[in-house]
Amino acid sequence: MVLGTIIQAAAVGDEVEAGQAAFFGFMGIASALVFANLGASYGTAKSGVGIASMGVLKPELIFKSIVPVIMAGILGIYGLIISLLIYQKINKETYTFFEGYKHLASGLCCGLSSLGAGLAIGIVGDAGVRANAQQEAVFVGMILILIFAEALGLYGMIIAIVISQ
Repeated sequence: MVLGTIIQAAAVGDEVEAGQAAFFGFMGIASALVFANLGASYGTAKSGVGIASMGVLKPELIFKSIVPVIMAGILGIYGLIISLLIYQKINKETYTFFEGYKHLASGLCCGLSSLGAGLAIGIVGDAGVRANAQQEAVFVGMILILIFAEALGLYGMIIAIVISQ
């Protein structure tokens, strides 16, 4: 009787521990998605303001100026990918605190890298499309800077994939 109670208590304790460990995994999912989407939304909004301002002067350049908005939108996809990868690894029965911490770090890595990239894309996109309206030779330089800013989010996603495995 006493032995049965001890075994049952141990089983319940393991289940509670797995549930508590999963909290960190789910926080990793939320961090990846929320921070990546914050970066994407800031980059889109800031670049959109520049496009609207530039469109008054040279409406024929609007389509060409959408590049920063597209690049900012990709950051949200990075967060979605990492969130799905982490979610597939969460198993209530066998999930440990180590895995939870690992997935939290993975989500923060991707999310915060994408947030930083979104800030850079927004600022460069805003200034770049306005400058492009005045001098079209600026376009190639703007694209190169945007590529390097996007690479910051990509680096975060790559390391997040490595960490989450």
